[in-house]
This record gives sequence, structure tokens and C-alpha cells, in this order.
Amino acid sequence: MVQLDGHTLSIEEVTRVARNGEKIQLSAKAIAAVKKSHQRLITIIKQKKPVYGINTGFGIFCSKNITIEENKELNRNLILSHAVGVGPFLAPEIVKAAMLVRANTLAKGYSGVRPIVIETLIAMINQDLIPMVKSQGSLGSSGDLCMLAEMALVFSKGITDAEEESGLALFKGHQYSGKEAMREAGIQRVEFGPKEGLATINGATFSAALAALCLWEASTLCAIADTALSLSLEALLGRSEAFDERLQKVRGLSGQQEVAEHVRKLIKDSTFINSSPHIQDAYSLRCGPQVHGAVRDTLNFVSNIIRKEINAATDNPLIFEKYDVLSGGNFHGEPIALFMDYLSIAISELASISERRIFRLLDENLNQDLPPMLVDDSQKIGLKSGLMIPHYTASSLVLENKILASPDSIHSLPTSANQEDHNANAWTAVKHTHQIIENSFRVLAIELYTAVYAINIRLKKNADKKLGFGTQVAFDKIRSLVPYKPGDILWEKEIELLYQGLKQPDMILQGLIE
Repeated sequence: MVQLDGHTLSIEEVTRVARNGEKIQLSAKAIAAVKKSHQRLITIIKQKKPVYGINTGFGIFCSKNITIEENKELNRNLILSHAVGVGPFLAPEIVKAAMLVRANTLAKGYSGVRPIVIETLIAMINQDLIPMVKSQGSLGSSGDLCMLAEMALVFSKGITDAEEESGLALFKGHQYSGKEAMREAGIQRVEFGPKEGLATINGATFSAALAALCLWEASTLCAIADTALSLSLEALLGRSEAFDERLQKVRGLSGQQEVAEHVRKLIKDSTFINSSPHIQDAYSLRCGPQVHGAVRDTLNFVSNIIRKEINAATDNPLIFEKYDVLSGGNFHGEPIALFMDYLSIAISELASISERRIFRLLDENLNQDLPPMLVDDSQKIGLKSGLMIPHYTASSLVLENKILASPDSIHSLPTSANQEDHNANAWTAVKHTHQIIENSFRVLAIELYTAVYAINIRLKKNADKKLGFGTQVAFDKIRSLVPYKPGDILWEKEIELLYQGLKQPDMILQGLIE
């Protein structure tokens, strides 16, 4: 059970709730903080001073005063008018992660909402009632407004409470209107009070949530990349000197040292390693610790930022002690955009160096006496294509990554009559990172498949040779999923099976990363 307190939510917990269905509850400390914040809001309202978002309009309309009697209509109109996302629906796990992050943000106790708002989100998460949210339309600056508004349509209601204005939701495998889904689940919908509509949709929450999921995937990807490097090193009769602990220490980079140590453990006791007379490997092998390590260091750096973001108060204004209401810009997604751009570049490099190793495994001039394109019957070279075209696929994905990794954070367009004149483009940045990670999983699946295929060819000629302790485990795991098949076959199905295995840790991942 994950305890939400607004301060300690982890990337791992976001993943466990979104993907594994772990339950959550609001901590007693958070309930007290939320109640105190709401009481401060009530006191501020009684003072009848104009305060942005509480008794005024929004954005360019911030100078328009709103009466207490109009406040419910103001909050409902905000949700209706902002729910304008387009494109395909997001995966349920992304929406669930965003609901969790939003609940945690409000639980911090600076937004002025009632506990019932957070408790309703928590009840939806625990019952797996997931709003259907469109994937396009957010600038990630005033927050992921359209997506959060589509989420809010489902669990909030207006005075008329029209079914067609309640959005769509998934519940127990079926699609319903939001109103019907909440009724089926037995969860009461909320009529927003002062500031509650704004507090629900103001913040780059979907960006932060998907960023957290990306970081979890990226950490897995880094471990798989080290295993792919090790298997390629075995297949290419690589040298071990480049992974010596002393080399890594004199540079002093922690990621580099971690990678080299991981590879040393994987290739320990191999008789393929150092069995060729060549004295130095190509960069894609020899510089693996430097490249993979830099990606790990980037991942650690970005994780620190996103960990803070999923525990941040991000709506506007925020309510503090002594009834201070401060209007600022914590909703702005620039930190997410910049650092996810950074991660996109790093992960792209992980796939890029993997593609170079695939190329080397297939080129008879570079692969230490393996057949061209790994055609396993020398009498049928030309008649068979071997693994030529899986490499084309990997190359295509790497090229796509290079385009997607072009920074999104440097692009901005003004909105709201120039009141919002610098936007972060955070959501686009995170979406591109997510796609780059998916592409990179597939590139690494192709490298793993190619490397173990090459090892099978070597073992045919050198049955007395053996892999390292860790690489043997990885080899066996892969072959249990996709047994060796000589000759040209439908590679796509084989590689897809391996890709799916990488995405399902209970299938083969443990053997690949330990």
C-alpha cells in the first residue's frame, strides 16, 4: 500500500501503482495539511479581496471579478472549456500515473482543496476506474490543461450534470460515460468548490507522470544494454582490458564504473573473450563503459529532477501560512521539458551504439571470421539473406530516434493573448522520450537476437568454448524464448517475441540483467 503524503512518492511507486495495480491511501499527515489549507482558503474568501483563480477569471481574464454565487459555475466552465484534447487515447497506465501524481500534488497541502477531491481520485485509482484522455493538445506550461480537464470531467459534476459532459472512462474492461462509470463503481462525483477546478488541472502532471514511467523503463533499458554489449563482445571475440577496474577508476565517472563492473561479471570465465589475436576492439565495444555509463549518469540526474516534480505543488495560486496567497508559475513544465530532452539524447545514443554493434556482427570484414550477414550455411550465401534486414530495421529506428531527440524545449508559441507568452512544450518532449525508449528496446532486441545467433554459429565450430557465467544465463534465457533456427525464417516474429520478453520481466529479464 502506497501512502500519499505529497512529499515522498517515488518513481518506483508510480510504476507499481500504474502498472501493477498497487493500492494507495492518503496519509493522516496529508489529511491534516489539506484540511488546514482549505480552512485558509475559506478565510481568504471571506476577506473578499480579489485573488487570482479564487474569485477572478483565468488567464487573460484574471482582472474579471467573480462572486461567490458564481464560483461553482466558474469551476465547472473551466473544466468544460479546457477539455479539448485531440488524437488517440492515452494508454490507461499513463492516465493512472497522472491521477496518482495529481492526488499527491494536492495532498501536499498548498492548493486549498477539500480532502474529498483527493479521496475521490484515490478511490478511482484503487478501483481501476480510468478516464479516457486524448494524447494531444498540451503545451505543458499552464499545465497539461486539456488532459487534466478530460480527467476531471469524469469525477466532477456541474449543476445540470449532463451525461454527455462527463467524459469517457474505462471500468472493468468496459467503456462508459464518466457519469455511468462512477455510478457502476459506487463513487460519488464531486461538485467543485472555490479553486478546486483550477487546482485539479493546473500543473504539468501528465508530463511528470509519463516522465516517471519513462525513467523506470530507461533504467531497465540500461541494464539490458550492458547485457547486449556483453553478448556482442562474446560473439566478436572481444578483449576484456577495456573493462578493467583500474581504467574506470582513473576517470572517476560512476556510471562508467557501474557498466564496466556489470560487464566484467557477465563475461567472467568466458573462453571466447580474448581468444582472438587482435589487440584492440572498435569503439562500439571498447568504449561501452564510457557511452553506456554516460547514459546511466544522465538517467540518475534526470531521475532526481522528476522525483522532485512528482512531489511538487504545481497549481497557481498557492496558499501559505498567515493566509498568504502567492501567484507564480510552478505549473510551468520547463524543468520536465529540458531534462527529458536531455534523456532523449542519452537514450538515442544507447540505441545508436547498439546499431553499430549489430552492423559489426554482420560484416564479414569486421566480425572475426563469422559468415557475412550470419548466413549459417556457407554454401547458400546469396540464396539466403541471413540477418541483413533486421539490421535495416534497427537502422531505421536509430534514424527516427535522431529526429525525435531534437530538443522540444527550445520551441515556444505564445497563448492567451500573450499573457502566457513562453510555453515549455513539455508534453511533446516527454512523448518523444517515450517513443525513443520504445524504439531503443526494439533495437536492443535486435542486437540480442543477432549476438546469440552469432554465438550459435561459433559454437557449431567450437563446441569446447564457453560463455561467461552471466552471458551464459542470458543466452539460455533468450534461447528458451526463441530457440535457434538455421536458415532464413520470419525474423520479425522471433524478434517480436524477444522484444515482448524484454518488456515482461517475469519472462526473461531477470536472466538478462543480474
